[in-house]
Amino acid sequence: MKTMNILVFSLLCCLSSKSVLSSSDHYNAIFNFGDSHSDTGNFLITGALAYPEIKNLPYGETFFHHATGRCSNGRLIIDFIAEAFGLPYLPPYLAVAEGPPVRMGVNFAVAGATAIDGSFFSAQNITLWTNDSLNVQLGWFKSLKSSLCTTKQDCDEYFKKSLFLVGEIGENDYNLPFLFGRTIEQLRPLVPQIVGAIIRAVSTLIEEGAVNLVVPGQLPTGCISMYLTLFQSANESAYDPKTGCLEAYNALFKYHNNYLKQELQKLREQYPHARIMYADYYGASISIYRTPKFYGFYGGALTACCGGGGPYNFNTSAYCGQSGSTVCKDPSAFVDWDGIHSTESAYHYIARGLIDGGFISPPLLFQFNYLHYTKNAVRQFVLSKVTYLLPE
Repeated sequence: MKTMNILVFSLLCCLSSKSVLSSSDHYNAIFNFGDSHSDTGNFLITGALAYPEIKNLPYGETFFHHATGRCSNGRLIIDFIAEAFGLPYLPPYLAVAEGPPVRMGVNFAVAGATAIDGSFFSAQNITLWTNDSLNVQLGWFKSLKSSLCTTKQDCDEYFKKSLFLVGEIGENDYNLPFLFGRTIEQLRPLVPQIVGAIIRAVSTLIEEGAVNLVVPGQLPTGCISMYLTLFQSANESAYDPKTGCLEAYNALFKYHNNYLKQELQKLREQYPHARIMYADYYGASISIYRTPKFYGFYGGALTACCGGGGPYNFNTSAYCGQSGSTVCKDPSAFVDWDGIHSTESAYHYIARGLIDGGFISPPLLFQFNYLHYTKNAVRQFVLSKVTYLLPE
């Protein structure tokens, strides 16, 4: 173990060479579909009736210093991806739908959105935050497309230099039924249907001209304070001893991710001209939960920064932003923001793992002049593989 730790230390300290990219690596536009992990304002524009707290501080306090409709204290993964390619933060579709063409990208994501259409959940008496499902978001894209390009040649040229992110999406397809009393055993058979909705969306976008597509898997949602509070167990074996997360719930999300990867491979065979990339959100984030202090998260990984008290600072009687809730002094020291979403710092860490840490396959940054990992990429990759050998 001592030898391994020395090796890890050497890799972290000594391997540092910058990635050199050609000009052809740069995407000129980004189009994003998803839920609250990437919504930059659509839910807010619709009125945010199901969660009006995001209209005000402390949401947005860290970076923007005002509420933007993002379900965090600051920037999201999609914001950091836009920064990495020198593009502006994506405007929410509902803010630009009636305006001039937005050539550098648009965000269609809506907080609370599901992969499966809302009618499926309504039939089961499950109340949704929004009916703006993935299919609705695809409809928005098709409406916008005519303002971006007209002929097939124009569209092919434009979308060839565009990046499409389809997700993260699907978490609410599990969250909401769980909140309405469904069990893991009841939801596991739903995985093919949820993944199928995502796959159909990817296929639709390719048929519309998309060439470069990133499809993220699920996060380790069994680690968020909402799950840890609402689904707590007196059985110690229900918890992962390395993370404190609920193992059975994370097993469900890992099953979803493996199923998604299998279906994406089928799509690659169907559309060999398209670059379909799987983004491993689970892998990019799980090391934080194993050794949070090692990454600077001294407030821990399982306790929410903003909440209404309790063992994990999550309380359904006082959600973040409501009377009775409090906010930590330093959100950057926490992984969990409000019991459901991550802090800007955690999202930044995950984004770096996607951009240069090896958690997108095939890689997001393609056509390298020289294939070198940055120091940060090596650090993240090594730590994700050997964190269990390092001291807490």
